[in-house]
Parts: sequence; C-alpha cells; structure tokens
Amino acid sequence: MSELKALILAAGKGTRMKSDLPKVLHTIEGKPLASYVKEAAAGAGAGKICYVVGYKHEQVRQALQEGGVTFVLQEQQLGTGHAVKCAKDFIGTDGDVFVLCGDTPLVTAGTLEKLARYHRENGDKATVLSAMLQDPAGYGRIIRDKGGNFVKSVEDKDATEEERASHEVNSGMYLFDCKALSGALDLLRNDNAQGEYYLPDTLMILMGQGDQVSACCMDDARELLGVNTREQLERAAKILEERR
Repeated sequence: MSELKALILAAGKGTRMKSDLPKVLHTIEGKPLASYVKEAAAGAGAGKICYVVGYKHEQVRQALQEGGVTFVLQEQQLGTGHAVKCAKDFIGTDGDVFVLCGDTPLVTAGTLEKLARYHRENGDKATVLSAMLQDPAGYGRIIRDKGGNFVKSVEDKDATEEERASHEVNSGMYLFDCKALSGALDLLRNDNAQGEYYLPDTLMILMGQGDQVSACCMDDARELLGVNTREQLERAAKILEERR
C-alpha cells in the first residue's frame, strides 16, 4: 500500500463568521473545526498531515499543533490551487495525498476510506469526492458522459444551463497521486476573472495528459457542509450531536 498523506486547507479568514477568530478555529464542543477534519484523515490512514495556514497563522498553529502535524504558510490568498502549490515540498512525489478543507467538520474517516479505496481500485491519478444535492446552486458541478464517466468539474458561474442541471457537486475534497499532482501544479495558470489558481483546473491538466480522473460520490451529502456562518456552525453541531 503506498503512503497516504493529508493536506488540510486552513488559511482563510472567514469574514462571514463576523469574528476575528480564524474560521477553522471556531469550535464544536470545544474542538476546532479543523481538528475534526484531521481526525477523519488520520482515521482513514493518512500518516502525515499538513495544514496550509494564512490568516492569523501563529494563532492557528498554536491551536492545531497536536500529534506531529506540520504547517506551511500561504502568505497571499490566491486560490485553492495556490494554497496547494505552497505545500509542494510536503506533497512530494511518493504515494497519495488527500486535499481537504479545514471548515468541513462533518466529513468522516469512513467516507475518506471509501474515496481512497475507489481511487486505488480505479487506478486514478486524481479522484474528486462528490455529493448529490437536491439544490446544487452555488456549487461546482460534476459533469459525466452518457456512460457515467467523469468529464469535468465546472464552477457554478462558468457552467452552461445544461451543466447547471447536474445535481452532482464537487465537495472541494480530493485524493491525488502525489507525483501527478506535483506535475499538474507546475502547469497551473491564473488566467481567469479572479486572477486565482483553481485546484479543479489540475483535473483538466491531468486528463489532457491522458491520466485517469474520476469522481466518487459520498453516501451522506451532509458531510460536504462547510461552515461559513454562525448558522452553519450551529447546524454542523446539531448533526454531530445526532450522530452520537
């Protein structure tokens, strides 16, 4: 079994939380949001875990430094692809790496294990964790061909009317072959309206090289819920309580 690592994106400010506290440090039952994500990754077999930090990074490091994790600093917020680029040394070229979001406390070890199994059995260089939503508005869509094969992940604002009809969405969580991801990051461009580097663009780069890319759908769509507001924090807390 090849080495499994996890990179957790935790650099954002979280302005919609209306608080000076970095978003990933808001807590549910006294535990920071990002710690839930770390536990899920470790539970799925990730031996090395690294956080990408940015906003108030000293405070974030202090709060999250348990259990041998490492940190890399993203000084400017230039998109998810840029955040991952900052961790190229951690990613390296051996094994596979989860790329996860520090504000999704509901993702479980079981779901990440399922993703890893699917990725390896399928021989993927990249696998997107997807979910089926009744109301997919605002999320990037997963587009498949008539045979059910992955075609692309498209941002909501860039999607055509037909593409927006897809109820399968990109959760923002992935598993990559480290060597393939490292190569794709070198080719990532920021020639878009926002001038940012988007991680989903690496999927198209890999497919353009003839690499196998696919999407694995999670069983419980609630696991993709990100916490951006106080209301969402309360909702996540309720769901965690129900699970227990």
